[in-house]
Amino acid sequence: MPAPTTVELLWGTQQRPKRGPKPALSLEGIVAEAIALADAEGLANLSMQRLAERLGFTKMSLYRYVPGKEQLTALMVDAAMGDPPDVIAAHENSNEEPWRAGLRRWAETIFERYSAHPWSISLTIGARAVGPNEMGWMNAALTALDGTGLTGPERLDTIVLLNGHIRSLVQQVTTGDRQETAQQIAGQFAEMMAAAGDRFPLVSAAFAEEAAATGAPPANEGPGDALSFGIDRILDGLGVLIADRRRP
Repeated sequence: MPAPTTVELLWGTQQRPKRGPKPALSLEGIVAEAIALADAEGLANLSMQRLAERLGFTKMSLYRYVPGKEQLTALMVDAAMGDPPDVIAAHENSNEEPWRAGLRRWAETIFERYSAHPWSISLTIGARAVGPNEMGWMNAALTALDGTGLTGPERLDTIVLLNGHIRSLVQQVTTGDRQETAQQIAGQFAEMMAAAGDRFPLVSAAFAEEAAATGAPPANEGPGDALSFGIDRILDGLGVLIADRRRP
């Protein structure tokens, strides 16, 4: 029997043997252990050999379930992303328009997923097979935008725009060391501004104003404010476009 393709594994369409002993492992268990390994030690330390050792099996035994690392990482991404949020119900406790509340919930939730599994960002670049969970995230965002008057390409570009904002923030500060990294950034900026703030007066003034407003050193709060600020500005721009499309 030929090895299953990435698409077949992601979508569960591969042919399965009808006879034989009960499998000692499961594909779901293998993927879950691979995610745990990548979360703990980073994607660079993930290998079929290392994964097999953690599972207590040989590397060759894993190939009965997944042909190689390319297929494994595709399964990892889809499993790590999980189900998308309910964008329809997002406006129930919100004063925002349904489309706006739905996209906000979508963006904030995907930020949490990427932050929990920052290695997934490097695996979601370029041409690749997409699994049912990732497709569900796309469908959820399109659902939030349904009825806004935006064209299909514009709605797809909206997903790219929001997703790009989220990914850039996660790449700067990941979940595990977010507070420590934010403190390092604050300390470095304070040192640089003390040494050369007069050469860059606008930069110095902007950070001084932020510190005065928050009562804390610059960047001490991590990406939270930047996350909300970026989402708000993107949604503001969409709101103008949507209002224009709805105008008779």
